[in-house]
Amino acid sequence: MISYFSDYADLCFEAFGDRVKHWVTFSDPWTMAEKGYETGQHAPGLKLPGTGLYKAAHHIIKAHARAWHSYNTTWRSKQQGLVGISLNCEWGEPVDISNPKDIEAAERYLQFCLGWFANPIYAGDYPQVMKERIGRKSAEQGLDMSRLPVFSLQEKSYIKGTSDFLGLGHFTTRYITERNYPARQGPSYRNDRDLVELADPNWPDTGSQQLYSVPWGLRRLLNFAQTQYGDPPIYVMENGASQKLHCTELCDKWRIQYLKGYINEMLKAIKDGANIKGYTSWSLLDKFEWEKGYSDRYGFYYVEFKNRNKPRYPKASVQYYKKIITANGFPNPREVESWYFKALETCSINNQMLAAEPLVSHMQMATEIVVPTVCTLCVLIAAVLLMLLLRSQS
Repeated sequence: MISYFSDYADLCFEAFGDRVKHWVTFSDPWTMAEKGYETGQHAPGLKLPGTGLYKAAHHIIKAHARAWHSYNTTWRSKQQGLVGISLNCEWGEPVDISNPKDIEAAERYLQFCLGWFANPIYAGDYPQVMKERIGRKSAEQGLDMSRLPVFSLQEKSYIKGTSDFLGLGHFTTRYITERNYPARQGPSYRNDRDLVELADPNWPDTGSQQLYSVPWGLRRLLNFAQTQYGDPPIYVMENGASQKLHCTELCDKWRIQYLKGYINEMLKAIKDGANIKGYTSWSLLDKFEWEKGYSDRYGFYYVEFKNRNKPRYPKASVQYYKKIITANGFPNPREVESWYFKALETCSINNQMLAAEPLVSHMQMATEIVVPTVCTLCVLIAAVLLMLLLRSQS
């Protein structure tokens, strides 16, 4: 698979490298590994607890490194681009900041999430806490070798430094507390971490399951990545809020508040010293979201999937986000407040258009059915009349 991926990457570099200058080898490999090979929620749907995800991640990391080296040796001098990886991770905050075990558990949460992929790329090997925990539990389960694969010395050297930038995807935060899971419960990623994830019931609910609006978590994650991995250039690749419940309300006030809070915390991280080069909100359009299909709507534009033409309607957050982009931040509270009210004004008109959509669709459907039917009847009637005319003449 590593060789196949390298061939694919070379094809992309050759075909698009004259225009594409920022390459992401893998987006959110944590989800690919954990849901594809641990829980089986995503393709290929394998349930290999405590083993499959570590093997999959091992090959993803090596495939990433191969693609980076290929670009570095063959394409970089001609195309002058950058190659990185995008890692999704939520922030882990200790439940009790005075409890050393909770502090260690929160650190472990981050290492099992972000460090799992970032540490080999920036330091040459898996986080020490992963090697120790998984190795110890593997031994307690009667295994001769750790369930976490091992990089050879040559592979460590080959993988280390294979990223021109670090992409980060972030949506929410978790409170973390220590909990020991006995090895006899069997191998699993969750048990290997020995921790519990919690949420504050007072955190605003964005609409998607377990995704709460906790802006300060982004600032802490960015600062963690900056200090942990040697001040890499960072691009926030994914950050957004899904549609609240199942309504079709285009005046998405909750998304505006989410954007304001999270982007503001990112700007604070820049002032803290994090080397942040860009921000991309998730996402432009409502679209396919993993195993949730089209039910979770993260888009700035509402898409009417039931209509064959898939019409799109801008939500209020479109106008608000446009203003943020134009100003490259938040100029002053009064102007930012005016953005909010102007955005809500425009969405009310779009709501009326969306409400009329079923009528328009039915009229369109009726037209598509009636017109061909009438034409067919006319042809049949003309044929019958012609036949009768010919008979009378004969």
